[in-house]
Amino acid sequence: MTRTPDSVVRTFIEQHESAFLADLADWLAIPSVSADPGRSGEVRRSAEWLVDKLRETGFPVAEVWETDGLPAVFAEWPSGDSSAPTVLVYGHHDVQPAAKEDGWATEPFTPTVVGRRLFARGAADDKGQVFFHTLGVRAHLAATGRTAPAVNLKLLIEGEEESGSPHFADLVRREAARLASDVVIISDTGMWSEDTPTVCTGMRGLADAQIDLFGPDTDIHSGSFGGAVPNPASVAAELAAALHDADRRVDVPGFYDGIVELTDRERELFAELPFDEAQWLRVAKSYGTQGEAGYSTLERVWARPTAEVNGIWGGYTGPGGKTIVPASAHLKLSFRLVAGQEVEKIREAVRAWVAARVPDGIRYELVFPGATRPCLTPLDHPALQSTVRAMGRAFEKKILFTREGGSGPAADLQDVLGAPVLFLGISVPSDGWHSVNEKVELDLLRKGVEATAYLWGDLAETWRPGGESE
Repeated sequence: MTRTPDSVVRTFIEQHESAFLADLADWLAIPSVSADPGRSGEVRRSAEWLVDKLRETGFPVAEVWETDGLPAVFAEWPSGDSSAPTVLVYGHHDVQPAAKEDGWATEPFTPTVVGRRLFARGAADDKGQVFFHTLGVRAHLAATGRTAPAVNLKLLIEGEEESGSPHFADLVRREAARLASDVVIISDTGMWSEDTPTVCTGMRGLADAQIDLFGPDTDIHSGSFGGAVPNPASVAAELAAALHDADRRVDVPGFYDGIVELTDRERELFAELPFDEAQWLRVAKSYGTQGEAGYSTLERVWARPTAEVNGIWGGYTGPGGKTIVPASAHLKLSFRLVAGQEVEKIREAVRAWVAARVPDGIRYELVFPGATRPCLTPLDHPALQSTVRAMGRAFEKKILFTREGGSGPAADLQDVLGAPVLFLGISVPSDGWHSVNEKVELDLLRKGVEATAYLWGDLAETWRPGGESE
């Protein structure tokens, strides 16, 4: 494999860092808050700003893509090599709400550099991590002497991620032909810590459910009728209690069917991480751990499916007592899913579980508000190995592996495009996503630029989709 000299890449990045940061600051100053209807114009201005900057970077195609909500950005730069891999980079240009009075030390939309930290809403989530691709591809070209990237490079930068991506799946389906790719890189993620660079290999999926239970037509006297008619609140409590067995496994028949189990190697890699459970509990503001028997805390939150009671209510909750059998009660549940679990099969299993447990005399309604499928990339996938090598060169350290316990729009890309999803991000937990004083570490931002400068050449030289990999 022809290796681009690291010194050439680093010199180019150093020479262009000031202009790169000035451009990033201009973008961060646009308050593209997708959740605020009053700032929809700013989200559009953010998209248009990015299109202009991508064209300036060299992308021959860069355009605003309309949705039924707020606009996304698409860009494409063909390599000129028909056998080169096609890579789609995903990120988002919308941001969370922020105001100085929330507790910020600086104005959230006035980017401020303090030492080697850049403070602004969106600095880490996600404008900073999107924007490092612009300098990264330029460094790649400068170091290799190419006039186009070594891969067919595409970008899809969403405008509604912070609002739940309500129109994203439809957009991906509509534009599937233009988005067609061999691999998807998600640059909306983070690392374990500044000292422990990591690559994420998967995210859990999510299926929500709400159970509404109805008994008597109105609240009725518990002395006259209690003990002789079914109580919806009691049934809600029984359902919640029945979710898990004594080993904290989800006790819904069929729930674990088909799941991809953790390999011994994956468990060894998780164990290499410098995990401080006591500190993790402090962050969680919790006083102890609990979960499926036989698995570590990290394994439980990254690689095992779960069921949680998100809310349970019904009957009288005011001051004092009110001796009734309530007319209704309600449960909100969420199921985190892992690779191998299919959303519709989980829904079918939950339907059967509820039907078997709700007694006669109780009417119920079961709805599933939304769902996201899990995604997982095998450790031996050649594109993942390229990502690990590129990160390793940038950080000059061994790259460890994580997964994400949460869920996101990555699965929509995986499902529609049929391409594996990888994660390349440089944010760290202290960056304060969705919080006050969000920031990005400038030294890590530079590492992100450097990693992408190496990645495109590595992918092109070691992987030919459908053919042999070196």
